[in-house]
Amino acid sequence: MNIINPATEEIIKTVQEDSLALLHEKYAVLRQAQKEWAKKSLAERLSVVQRFFDLLGVETEGLAAVLTAEVGKPIQQSRNEIKGARTRISWMINNAERYLSEELVTDTAALQEKISYEPLGVICNISAWNYPYLVGVNVFVPALIAGNAVLYKPSEYATITGLEIERLWEKSGLPDGIFKVAIGGKETGEALLDLDFDGYFFTGSYRTGKYIYERVAKKMVPCQLELGGKDPLYVANDVPDVAAVAIGTADGAFYNNGQSCCAVERIYVHEDVYQAYETAFLKEVESWKIGLPTEEVVYIAALTRKEQLDVLEDQVQDALSKGAILLCGGKRRPGKGYYFEPTVLIGVTNEMKVMREESFGPIIGIMKVKDDQEAIALMKDSDYGLTAAVYSADGDRAQRILGDIDAGSGYWNCCDRVSAGLPWSGRKHSGFGATLSHQGLRAFVKPKAWHLRK
Repeated sequence: MNIINPATEEIIKTVQEDSLALLHEKYAVLRQAQKEWAKKSLAERLSVVQRFFDLLGVETEGLAAVLTAEVGKPIQQSRNEIKGARTRISWMINNAERYLSEELVTDTAALQEKISYEPLGVICNISAWNYPYLVGVNVFVPALIAGNAVLYKPSEYATITGLEIERLWEKSGLPDGIFKVAIGGKETGEALLDLDFDGYFFTGSYRTGKYIYERVAKKMVPCQLELGGKDPLYVANDVPDVAAVAIGTADGAFYNNGQSCCAVERIYVHEDVYQAYETAFLKEVESWKIGLPTEEVVYIAALTRKEQLDVLEDQVQDALSKGAILLCGGKRRPGKGYYFEPTVLIGVTNEMKVMREESFGPIIGIMKVKDDQEAIALMKDSDYGLTAAVYSADGDRAQRILGDIDAGSGYWNCCDRVSAGLPWSGRKHSGFGATLSHQGLRAFVKPKAWHLRK
């Protein structure tokens, strides 16, 4: 399998995909080793995770360079991703004992009742390419802390990063046979679904997630899906600084070339502030430098997947054919690399693909609305339910609107952010289950009730 640099289309490295026999061998090793790992104390397991955390800090520059070469992410954003991963790991280390220790419910002279948390066993983590570290640590770090073994399948577009993660775990002193990487594409993922894992954790598209869920349902083990989004944002007419909101929300839409699960994907703006917002938004987008992701000043770089260029062009043409107006961008850049110009469309409607289907690229539609009620109706008009955002000077107003939206996360005066202490979860086609927060730690354990009559 050739690993391609999306910014130059050059082959970085050629790797050997895992055979079916090798996948079975890795699974058997994990199954054998997991019980001993689970017997270690929580403190012992956390000490290994702490070393992994430390190594991410020591090796940030090298790891960021690999990530940028492989997925096309601007180099500063690659550094930011690793830094963000360390922040999440730190929270997990500091809170694991609180949420994974035994809980005493009743303790009388005659009866003791308590809850213990046991690891699921051996889990399968089929991960994503857009944020290999952030998406990865959401799953494999709490899984390992809880005493599980992990077969980690990085996306084929983030293979080298997956191997780097495996190397860091080995260097951290994780016992052999507790974390293995499965190398390959669709066929490798398909083969993993036939193995008897104790839980499946997938991050990716709705279509693939639905397929995985249906394939493993008969096993009756946890299957958690973090899927896509078509995240709406509403700018109310009482924002004190329209230009500042436009700048911040443009970043929310285009950071990481728009390839974020919680990227702003559709924007609704109150008619009273619409023109000022549109002007400031366009000015911000046109100020960004496009180029090689290794250049420090570049904000928009190459898309990771060549196929996404066709998706974005189709969304633009569909919008234009239905009456939208193109303010900037709208096409791929000539020459080497999978580059698509930052694209802003106005005069859009919710009947257009750009406002209904996940874009996962540097493209946004902006729509004028007359009031909060129209904004709410349009924000709710989606099969997805990952995040929603409202910008307003009135917190009560914003929370009333967000309370009416069926989404896993609500943002007031912010967007496109994740916090380790809060659950990360989706609704509808955005998936189900939660990572992060205490719920994310407990996603990798099964509770046991103890009734102890004295």
